[in-house]
Amino acid sequence: MGTKTNRRQAARSRRQFRVRKKVIGTPERPRLAVFRSNKHISVQMIDDTTGTTMAAASTYESDLRDGSSSIAGATSVGTRIGERAKAAGVSTVVFDRGGNRYHGRVAALADAARESGLEF
Repeated sequence: MGTKTNRRQAARSRRQFRVRKKVIGTPERPRLAVFRSNKHISVQMIDDTTGTTMAAASTYESDLRDGSSSIAGATSVGTRIGERAKAAGVSTVVFDRGGNRYHGRVAALADAARESGLEF
């Protein structure tokens, strides 16, 4: 048996692969992939047929850095990805939570993206 951290990373990896088997992004309905670290959260709209990122938003951006590890930061990222999706001509996406629980910052990002016009 490994350490607690190794088991946690392995469990997240298993959840991530389980979701990725079913969730595939197309140009009409790209995959909205969320990455959450301890300090930041980032999201990308990915077309898996060509392997390209159509739009992205993150708390790594300079104007979103304040409050980046909070639900408010995740909400602002969700709003921004919704605006960029509209600019790219996308209205529906498929949500990929990246092995994270749909709770807290991940849920706040998804709700803000829905409010800004994206449909999951």
